[in-house]
Amino acid sequence: MLILGAGRGGTAMLEMFLEDELVRVVGIADRIADASAFPLARKHGIPVYLDPEEALRACRKFEHCIVYNLTHDDSLTAVAHQVLGYAAATAGPEAKLIWQMVTNLKRVKTELESSQRQLKAIFDHAMDGIITVDESGAIQGFNPAAESIFGYTQAEVLRKPLDLLLPAAIQADGTAPMQRFLALQEPADARAAQLLAVRKSGETFPIELSASEMALEGKRYFIGIARDITERKQTEERIERMAHHDFLTGLANRALFRDRLEQAIAQAARQGTRLAVLFLDLDGFKSVNDAVGHEAGDQLLCDVAARLRGIVRAADSVARIGGDEFTFILGNLRETTDAERVARKIVQAIAEPFEIGNKFWSIGASIGIATYPDDAQDYESLVKAADAAMYQSKRSGKSTYTFFDARTRE
Repeated sequence: MLILGAGRGGTAMLEMFLEDELVRVVGIADRIADASAFPLARKHGIPVYLDPEEALRACRKFEHCIVYNLTHDDSLTAVAHQVLGYAAATAGPEAKLIWQMVTNLKRVKTELESSQRQLKAIFDHAMDGIITVDESGAIQGFNPAAESIFGYTQAEVLRKPLDLLLPAAIQADGTAPMQRFLALQEPADARAAQLLAVRKSGETFPIELSASEMALEGKRYFIGIARDITERKQTEERIERMAHHDFLTGLANRALFRDRLEQAIAQAARQGTRLAVLFLDLDGFKSVNDAVGHEAGDQLLCDVAARLRGIVRAADSVARIGGDEFTFILGNLRETTDAERVARKIVQAIAEPFEIGNKFWSIGASIGIATYPDDAQDYESLVKAADAAMYQSKRSGKSTYTFFDARTRE
């Protein structure tokens, strides 16, 4: 290609075609020695001509040459036909149109490059991890936030399977996220899910993943927005624990005890088994609390809770339902003597002195025992029966246990 005219239009056209691998610029001509396109042409080794006709004659050695006449001398187009015969030459309005097209293309290219820079800036500076995956499940994009979340560099994960980050084996349903998305026929518009992920270190952690789908050149791609929700989950667990556990001892509270007992009753009813509820009230705790102060009294309650945890089975439950009162659920009892054996251990454990403030203090435990289905068949009735039996233990001299007897109910 030969450009006649090295002014503004020639400069724009030269810049455009220099980037086109399919076009070779073989020369640029202008009678003005300091034409603006000449320095650029010389920089790229393109011949520069001050005589347009000389430039046309130099093109004879090429099998075919397109001549763009961007000068105001329309006679050069006729000369091009005379000298080159085969040449496709444009001049006048056509050349101006080409110049305008080149200018517009440069503007569009500039805008596109600006848009690409903006998108890259968003991609690079997003707080959430952005992962692009193709239809085969191979990772095609991985932004810096994703690198920070997962511990991998982009180079380490590109073209690797998404299963590297989100293994199917650790998901709740055992299904790989990509399989879920591809199994759905409709587009994946912002499908969100909480999943388990694996860092490069091997640590498993929870993420929230929102996935959307796009089509590009006839292929499906998925864009995943990943957020590490470890801190959120920990906060939720703390709130959940605070709602269902005693803040002082960490034991189940009254609400959780009720829920567990109702579930245990339902299970025993289905399986035809027996369970026992133990109601414990500490003997002498108030005196010790008054003597050592509330802070030391709280420590005593924590020490009591620790001893109680060490007595019951993992399948059983112990709760602090208020003050110095504790309750137990003992499931799958073969005989009532099983509950008696546990109650005896509790009484003996609590009878051992507690060290508080460099002194040893002794307290006791009065326990009432009620069984399902013998003494009651619902939550309220079972707890009341165990409570009544506990008061019978108090009347019997404390630091002992008593089975519920309907004849002695208060």
